[in-house]
Amino acid sequence: METKPTLDPDIYTDLKALRLLKYKAHGFDFLPNQPINSALTGRHVSKLRGRGLNFEEMRHYQIGDDIRTMDWKVTNRTGKPHVKIFSEERERNVYVMVDQRTSMFFGSTGRMKSVVAAEIAALIAWKVIDSTDRVGAIIYNDSTALPISPQRSANHVLKILNEIASKNQQLKAGKAQDTQSNSFAKLFHQAQRLVEHDGLVILITDGYGYNERSEEQIKALCLHNDVVLCHVTDPLEHDLATLNKMVLSDGHLQLSVSGQEAQLRDAFAKDVVQAIDDFTAVAMKYRIPVLPFNTVDPTDVQLRKALGAS
Repeated sequence: METKPTLDPDIYTDLKALRLLKYKAHGFDFLPNQPINSALTGRHVSKLRGRGLNFEEMRHYQIGDDIRTMDWKVTNRTGKPHVKIFSEERERNVYVMVDQRTSMFFGSTGRMKSVVAAEIAALIAWKVIDSTDRVGAIIYNDSTALPISPQRSANHVLKILNEIASKNQQLKAGKAQDTQSNSFAKLFHQAQRLVEHDGLVILITDGYGYNERSEEQIKALCLHNDVVLCHVTDPLEHDLATLNKMVLSDGHLQLSVSGQEAQLRDAFAKDVVQAIDDFTAVAMKYRIPVLPFNTVDPTDVQLRKALGAS
């Protein structure tokens, strides 16, 4: 009987590994009342809306009612004070948008960015259903963006994780099948169809390929939803000078490079570092909280740290 080759967990992930992250999905949440040192708080990011409100009834004002719920039109018409009564929605839709494009198939140390992105999605998905909310997803690579409608069940999470693992294991070194900007466009096209108002959208990506059109689509998502960016980068992408010598390959050709070469370092900073800075600047422009992730530290530890866990 032929056995499947063992996957290197730093390069590829699988359903078993993502399923086991259920037991590490604790010590964080995406509810409005965040710890003071959480990336979801602060003057420069939008406060999470939390679950939506459903209108229940109109009734006479009673002592202790919040005056902000007063309906002045009805009050003026009837001559008696009336308030609107709302109830919090029991479930909220949370959408994880998971980047599995060729640009994510990179890691100079630790794990591939694509593996880290898959782990972030798994941790969040498990936590979401544990918090009695519904989780959906858009899993996208260079050529497709697969939408999965939100539901609340362990089997549904496993369905999402299985699709993530499948996309992850299709990655290989080489040239992308489509431009990064086109793959972003496909993602946001699906988002417009899938995402309803008052949801929480969690974009997990390295950010390569965004353009003015992508920015407009991000802006549109922010109008009626909470948006959080999980920004996955490799240490090398921030500072090429840390690289002594490395052989790079696109699957066909190999190139030996050194971060000590000034010309290469300057060109790298101009393109790669600037692209990272530009993408995070867009997030700041629309007050989107940014949770930074690297390829070295354990993903669950990074997630708890970003959300202010002690």
